[in-house]
Amino acid sequence: MLRVQNLTCARGGVPVLSGVSFDVAAGQALILRGPNGVGKTTLLRTLAGLQPALAGAADYPQDQGAYASHADGIKTALTVTENLAFWADVHGTILSDGIFATFDLVDLRDRMAGTLSAGQKRRLGLARLGVIGRKVLFLDEPTVSLDGFSVRLFADWLQNTHLAGGGISVIATHIDLGLAAPELDLTPFKAAPDVGGGSDEAFL
Repeated sequence: MLRVQNLTCARGGVPVLSGVSFDVAAGQALILRGPNGVGKTTLLRTLAGLQPALAGAADYPQDQGAYASHADGIKTALTVTENLAFWADVHGTILSDGIFATFDLVDLRDRMAGTLSAGQKRRLGLARLGVIGRKVLFLDEPTVSLDGFSVRLFADWLQNTHLAGGGISVIATHIDLGLAAPELDLTPFKAAPDVGGGSDEAFL
């Protein structure tokens, strides 16, 4: 289970969200909603341990968390297969042939990643999630640059493989992924101007 208790997080040292609390059980997802700038990315980065919380805590097995941002995180000088093999090696997992079909990459296996279209690069970036073997995924607008068909591919993998296998996902998105998942509007958690925070935190 992912348990978040009374979390306060900041952007550039300025508190943006305060008192955020929720639980997500194994096999479940949570969709984060709210207007641009409300703090969805900041919350995800804080949950993933990429920046410190000002208060509160997020409890889950730390070695099982992974954060995927707007960036694709691919190496353009490597082929599609070499990119996925790299991440499998880093995380000590086995690169399965099935992952290429899951993300519609079969015909692109030997293509240099730098020559892919924006949507193809995004599919490759998301395919990493199926390689690294992490159970708790923090996903920031994962379907950016994807067409409708590719969105469905990703949503199918998330629902039928990751969540069905006992995984957890917290997702910031403005689109409907078709998941049977509760939504959390972050607007009520917007930090008041008088919430304390440090000025020495680097912008992350």
